[in-house]
Amino acid sequence: MKPYRPSNEITQAYNDGVVRIYTVTDAARPGYMPQPQATLKTTLRYEEQRLGLQRYYQSKQNQIDVERVIRTPRTGTVSSQDMAVTEDGKRYHIALVQTVEGVYPPSVDITLAKIEQKFESVAVEGGAE
Repeated sequence: MKPYRPSNEITQAYNDGVVRIYTVTDAARPGYMPQPQATLKTTLRYEEQRLGLQRYYQSKQNQIDVERVIRTPRTGTVSSQDMAVTEDGKRYHIALVQTVEGVYPPSVDITLAKIEQKFESVAVEGGAE
């Protein structure tokens, strides 16, 4: 038995790599200097998307350095408060999460922005440093 799937949807592949999504919390005791700690939320495969000129220039106007847009399966766990780490070890702030219509399986486009802060002190749990 085949699952129900509308015939007008495009099948989406996720063949470009793997991204780990982390939530960043403050691990310091109250009253002490903040100690950011990253906790693994999920690991997803992704497909690289084209970064359009309009999105690029609008982000520059808002002082956000958008570097990439990736498409992942829709999980409902990714938010703009999270951090993404690609398989090459690069860390990104998630600037925007947008649902994508007309593709199967249900997907989201995640806009990744360059992280300006130094994250050497961030302890990463459940995965790569």
